[in-house]
Amino acid sequence: MASLPPTRHLLRAKELVDARYAEPLTVNDLAAATGLSPAHFSREFRRAFGESPHQYLLTRRLERAATLLRNTDWSVLQICTTVGLSSPGSFTTSFRRMFGRTPTEYRAAYPPARERAQVPMCVLRAYGRPQVRTFREDDAVPVAADSLRQQDRTTPEETTA
Repeated sequence: MASLPPTRHLLRAKELVDARYAEPLTVNDLAAATGLSPAHFSREFRRAFGESPHQYLLTRRLERAATLLRNTDWSVLQICTTVGLSSPGSFTTSFRRMFGRTPTEYRAAYPPARERAQVPMCVLRAYGRPQVRTFREDDAVPVAADSLRQQDRTTPEETTA
């Protein structure tokens, strides 16, 4: 029997998890977003996506934690709480199960974040511009300034003559 495509209400729950993974979401919250009972929602979600809603939420949190471990210098505890988990011990256990190493070992496998700090493009543009310009408009400014300086040097007797 061919599997049916996931219905729109299940996708709504999946998108809710993707957008709000750091919040304390429960199966009841996700079921309410779909308009299904928690038991029916869990059953349908597993059938449609191959994993339970709780597993999907945990996967999203751990994927985000891995990104933060690679790209920031935040502590493991800070990352744990940022992604919505409350226990560093269970975070480490779940992370090891998913990625094959602890968060600290995972971070050590990548260069430190400070070595890979990305400079925003607007800053690169601002500081990448030439400081000495050779446009014709720039040449006109000193000429005008010279004529003003000559007027300042003239004495009152020269202007009345």
